Amino acid sequence: LKTSRHMDAVLRFDGAARLRQRLVLSILSGRPCVIDNIRALDEKPGLVDYEVSLLRLLDKLTNGSKIEINYTGTKITFIPGAILGGRVSHDCGTARGIGYFLEAVVVLAPFAKRAFELVLTGITNDEVDPPVDIVRTVTLPLLRKFGVDEAVELKISRRGASPDGGGEVFFRCPPVRALKALRFDTVGKIKRIRGIAYAMRVAPTTAGRLVDSGRAVLNDVLPDVYIYADHYKGADAGNSPGFGLTLVAESTTGALLSADCSARPGELPEDLGQRTAHMLLDEISRGGCVDTQQQHIAALLMTLCPEDVSRIRTGPLSPYTIEYLRDLRSFFGIVFKLTADPASATVILSCVGTGYANANKKLA
Repeated sequence: LKTSRHMDAVLRFDGAARLRQRLVLSILSGRPCVIDNIRALDEKPGLVDYEVSLLRLLDKLTNGSKIEINYTGTKITFIPGAILGGRVSHDCGTARGIGYFLEAVVVLAPFAKRAFELVLTGITNDEVDPPVDIVRTVTLPLLRKFGVDEAVELKISRRGASPDGGGEVFFRCPPVRALKALRFDTVGKIKRIRGIAYAMRVAPTTAGRLVDSGRAVLNDVLPDVYIYADHYKGADAGNSPGFGLTLVAESTTGALLSADCSARPGELPEDLGQRTAHMLLDEISRGGCVDTQQQHIAALLMTLCPEDVSRIRTGPLSPYTIEYLRDLRSFFGIVFKLTADPASATVILSCVGTGYANANKKLA
């Protein structure tokens, strides 16, 4: 896949932390990895159900991957295969949201042999994992900025709230030969805010109450605010009642900053609407061209770019992103330059791409 796969070294890691990202980076880099001591000291040691489900999904999407798990489930030996793509269906279960699996898939899909046509079922919106709405409205446009085909899409066929899920999404992404370097360090001014207030198996007025409470906060700072009320019922509403709000702010330079909240037990729609609106304003105040949830995805795409300089302005780096940069150095040998901008309290993230190319894609 890469100009130099450097298969000679097996990477070794300890513990369950960041297991998902390490498996994805192993596939993209072609480097085998061993992950040991997975919850070795817990009362229930080893892999949990959703991690086993992720391994099954990665096995479906690749050809030639070898996965060895020891008897206690506390050690994985993972030898990555080629990214195959094609039509795949997968039940994500109800332990984690679809976003947990989708976040791994969207960065693999551009480098597949065939176009991804993936159907995932489970929980579409919860408070733990990235909601499918954010992937659709923020992550996919970020992929397009790096040169991924405009035909990449995510359709939400059914909503599914925690705890019983019942949602379904369809993800399609054509393969690319290579990404293109991106220089995106001017935030611009926020020109509009768009949102989706979704409600499943609750009173039809719930979505409207979310819209009103969110706009009550946001209209004080910006006139161009539109929140679409999306009420689901019947089979399209999944198996559990729930509601939530997704907000996306767009700047004059095309920066997309997002916030999303799903209802907590006993939470009123008015409280949730205000909570989400304040989260969005906090994200805007960080001053990045990509929001906190997308920092690590942007760093990975920069790594996979041609041998040219990519540069992106972000807000303060999250602890997850910092650990992700360390894993990128382990798998790809890449080092990022971090330049702090004290005036705006932002960070400019820059690197020279690895010259990664998709060797799986058939020659036209």
